Amino acid sequence: MPVVVIANPKGGAGKSTLSTNVAGYFASKGHAVMLGDADVQQSSKLWLSLRPEAANPITTWELQADLVLTAKPPRGTTHVVIDTPGGLGGWRFKEVVSRADKVMIPIMPSIFDMYAAQAFITQLREVTKGTKTRVGIVGMRVDERTIAANKLREFMETLDVPIISFLRDTQYYLHMAAHGLSLFDLHRSKVEKDLLQWQPICDWLES
Repeated sequence: MPVVVIANPKGGAGKSTLSTNVAGYFASKGHAVMLGDADVQQSSKLWLSLRPEAANPITTWELQADLVLTAKPPRGTTHVVIDTPGGLGGWRFKEVVSRADKVMIPIMPSIFDMYAAQAFITQLREVTKGTKTRVGIVGMRVDERTIAANKLREFMETLDVPIISFLRDTQYYLHMAAHGLSLFDLHRSKVEKDLLQWQPICDWLES
């Protein structure tokens, strides 16, 4: 059962946006998806509460955020996505990483966000050394053709962590979140440009 963890030490990096859309992608493929929300803000759980009944089903754990990492997913679950809190550390950090097949780190291309993630990524690589856990970066709210995107690429090269894709800054994510939807719940013609940006992420998730 694939377990994808979305993590970043800094709040406001786009973890819940990435988590809900990864869960939406898996659900669009007909998988039995569990979206676990380990963040005290419970943004992903709120998103699920807004999700229309007609949308592809996604379940969650009915547990307190602090207990999610030690629980088992509901019976029949085939894919797990975990939205983590900012500043994840200590035993909770090791617990969630030990369960992950893949760890995705959303980072915005500001100097503050990049350096805030540096120590976290270094620690993550130490914890995953010798395991099959894959780690990848997603550049958030950035055009991949910009200087900011190049700076993020250069920075990640120093840490030897691949950038999977860049997601542009668009109001679609805000509008979708307000209705419990993901890109993969909308008609392709409405979000063609965004789905193209998501294709490398989907390929990485399936690899």
